[in-house]
Amino acid sequence: MRCDKKDLLLYAVTDRSWLNGETIYRQVEKVLKGGVTFIQLREKTLDRESFLAEAKEIQELCRQYKVPYIINDNVDIAIAIDADGVHVGQSDMEAGSVREKLGPDKILGVSAQTVEQAIFAEQSGADYLGVGAVFHTGTKADADEVSFETLKAICDAVKIPVIAIGGISSDNLERLRGSGICGIAVISALFAQQDIERATAELKELTYQMVTDAREKYMKTALTIAGSDSSGGAGIQADIKTMTAHGVYAMSAITALTAQNTTGVTGIMEVTPEFLAAQLESVFTDIFPDAVKIGMVSSTSLIKTIAEKLVKYRANNIVIDPVMVSTSGARLISEDAIDTLKESLLPLADLITPNIPEAEVLSGIEIKTADDMITAAGLISNKYNVAVLCKGGHRLNDANDLLYSAGSYQWFIGKRIENPNTHGTGCTLSSAIASNLAKGCDLVTAIEKSKVYLSGTLEAKLDLGKGSGPLNHAFAIKGEYGGAAHE
Repeated sequence: MRCDKKDLLLYAVTDRSWLNGETIYRQVEKVLKGGVTFIQLREKTLDRESFLAEAKEIQELCRQYKVPYIINDNVDIAIAIDADGVHVGQSDMEAGSVREKLGPDKILGVSAQTVEQAIFAEQSGADYLGVGAVFHTGTKADADEVSFETLKAICDAVKIPVIAIGGISSDNLERLRGSGICGIAVISALFAQQDIERATAELKELTYQMVTDAREKYMKTALTIAGSDSSGGAGIQADIKTMTAHGVYAMSAITALTAQNTTGVTGIMEVTPEFLAAQLESVFTDIFPDAVKIGMVSSTSLIKTIAEKLVKYRANNIVIDPVMVSTSGARLISEDAIDTLKESLLPLADLITPNIPEAEVLSGIEIKTADDMITAAGLISNKYNVAVLCKGGHRLNDANDLLYSAGSYQWFIGKRIENPNTHGTGCTLSSAIASNLAKGCDLVTAIEKSKVYLSGTLEAKLDLGKGSGPLNHAFAIKGEYGGAAHE
């Protein structure tokens, strides 16, 4: 389970000091009804059997509300109940050891008070940091306060989300504005209040305003990893145009240079794995992308390089357009590279966007009907634990696409646009989805918006070149003097 910034907006930590005759279960239920986005069960006094029973009970409640649920300190309890993760402090088990016990798919939160501790926690596999105490707190009266300057320095130094913790309330929340945090962790500000549900809703709204106002100063970012198309219709060029049209700052790591135009490809020069690695390092260590789109990668060594860097930097919102088969049905990468793609890269994705021929390769079945699309997408999704958008348009369903995710499917009905110039449609759709994910859209909304954008690029009826020409990625962008960009 990946830890998303939006999950950490309002993070509630339980504490028996504020029960006032109620149960932990009842208090957690109230904050969940109020809209809390994350729950940490913190227990210091219960015996193991009682702790285990309580942890299971709270877990069922959190699952009903679909809110991430983690255990404070106790890794064994978290593993025993299959909780979403664990939070540990500096005096608890070292973060790297916790990550090893939890495995890669669970959430690991780590407390930090210095930049050095924060960087080490990130390198050890932490998914988020809890930094504090930022204000004096009765819960940990002996805890040193972390200054605003240190909090901001930590946010600037790491790429993982940071939440502030310690003594935070609606009265002092504004003092954290501009620090770079994505949320707050609180105890008494919720559980000590007379109306817990109302207090939760009000504090969530204040926190959202504070965090959102700060984020609006920054542009969302996306990275495309693909080949260069010298004619500008597909690959890196199409991706950058699409991301720019969506108001997202685009970055690139080029896997190959191609000499091509609307009539075909006349030459390919692949980069070395070392140079691709250097490009990826340069991006991830400076302007960390909010989403990553991956296009055609033709060799095993480059696929392994990409997978290694995505894992190292714990990249988010990964969209893979598995370009393996051309529109005419020709294989574009070797069997070895396809095997490596399946083993190393696809399991890291949040979404893959195969067309019909590519879905046949990945699923191992022939697709002739809409039911076949559902079956194939399900096979791929279950095998690689990834959402799958199986694109119509290749011999089937015109412009109707199928999303299969977490055991269920949904059709996205599109209108077929009569336009022979369709070069780069796959690159454009996947880049648009990545852009919308970077901007905070959920997956369904990201796909819906992207299909609308793709239709607009086709309906503009740009007609360039002697073959299958490019799309008009800038159809909705106004020019310098207020006219359409293509006028």
